[in-house]
Amino acid sequence: MRHDSPEIVIDQHYKGYNPVQFGSQSCAPGHAFGPSVRTHWLLHYVVYGFGIFVRDNVSYLVKPGDIFVIPPYEETYYEADGKNPWRYIWIGFTTEEAVPPPLEKAIVSCPEAGIVFEDMIRCRKMCAKIWELFSLLLEEGGPSADYVEKALNYMNTEYINDITVQQIAERLGLNRSYFSGLFSRQMGVSPQKYLIHLRLERAAELLAVYGESPATAGFSVGYPDIYHFSKIFKQHFGVSPRKYQQLYSRHK
Repeated sequence: MRHDSPEIVIDQHYKGYNPVQFGSQSCAPGHAFGPSVRTHWLLHYVVYGFGIFVRDNVSYLVKPGDIFVIPPYEETYYEADGKNPWRYIWIGFTTEEAVPPPLEKAIVSCPEAGIVFEDMIRCRKMCAKIWELFSLLLEEGGPSADYVEKALNYMNTEYINDITVQQIAERLGLNRSYFSGLFSRQMGVSPQKYLIHLRLERAAELLAVYGESPATAGFSVGYPDIYHFSKIFKQHFGVSPRKYQQLYSRHK
């Protein structure tokens, strides 16, 4: 079994890209950090599991192979999935240089980066590994990645409006089957399953954190039919919305 690496302070005041901390963690269900502000860049690579990342008041569902990006002096919040929590490896650094354009995004999907982060644990040559990571990120992208990125933006901003996979494909100018295959290859899950997971995680947050009723939570994430919402919620979490709220509410 892999043991978690405690946070390691490694600030050597290098010029260019200067590593300042490093670590890894297998999080407990619902483990959260923030809201907080960092004074340096911080990149988390998700090895397995899921979680929520909030930046600029936008929430993102984070999956294995994703890097969630925390820039200096921006408030962020992140929380492990209550059912399938994540394990991540992180690297923090300071710099006066520009960072690669992909790091301007909140989420970067780059499963190939996993080996670089794992190598950080083994060899601890952080400066070299940061350059290797940046080189890899600059090679990523292209038309397919752009389509998926746009689809994720649609989902994260319009899930409340009952947006469908068909509508997303039409907005992208793609055939639904082609779009679904494209999305599944890059994300490791179908767009329909991703959208359902996104909606139900948001609903669970409304129930447990904000104390909303099941009817309000369902309506707020695109399920106006309370009976359909309750059925699909129970299939996902194993308990009804009301029972979930009783178990995990922070308003007890």
